[in-house]
Amino acid sequence: MSHLAENILSAAQALPEGGLLSPKEFLHLGSRSAVDKTLSRLAQEGKLMRVSRGIYVIPQQGRFGTRPPSTESIIIAIEASCGETVVANGAADANALGLSTQVQTREIFFTSGPSRILHLGNRVIELKHANRWQLLLGNRPAGMTIRALSWLGPEVASTALKTLREKLPESEWEALRSVRALLPSWMARVVSEEMMTHG
Repeated sequence: MSHLAENILSAAQALPEGGLLSPKEFLHLGSRSAVDKTLSRLAQEGKLMRVSRGIYVIPQQGRFGTRPPSTESIIIAIEASCGETVVANGAADANALGLSTQVQTREIFFTSGPSRILHLGNRVIELKHANRWQLLLGNRPAGMTIRALSWLGPEVASTALKTLREKLPESEWEALRSVRALLPSWMARVVSEEMMTHG
């Protein structure tokens, strides 16, 4: 194995699960084409996995051989290394909040960064660039509520909020109240009406 390949692998092994590797990190060790070729070769040999263009991860050793890193670990790594906000999509949040029984077959996340597709073995993760209001309040229940309402639509939103009234703590309602001005007008109205009903 070349010196460059050894250096890349040792850097990969030092990362936590889901840690991302890109060619730019290794340009002090060789030319861009040498780094690209070495990463590509390590992926062909199964020592690394190519997640998307120019992004690699190291497979995890499990009881039953190697496996791709978990989706959660990849999302955490993207947030840390790319400075993006990444959250579940509205359908997943509606399901998590008990507002829908629909289970998604694809893993789709909203991001403040560019839209792209990630490949983790035979799993496909889709990152969709989202409007700023869809990322408000992150992964806390109030943020999940915003995305769930967006997915459910205006016709169902007020019923959904009544259901959530029993489940969400007052702090989450306060958080929702604080961002009303940034929401689409139909959603801001539904949230305001629910607030007024309960004082």
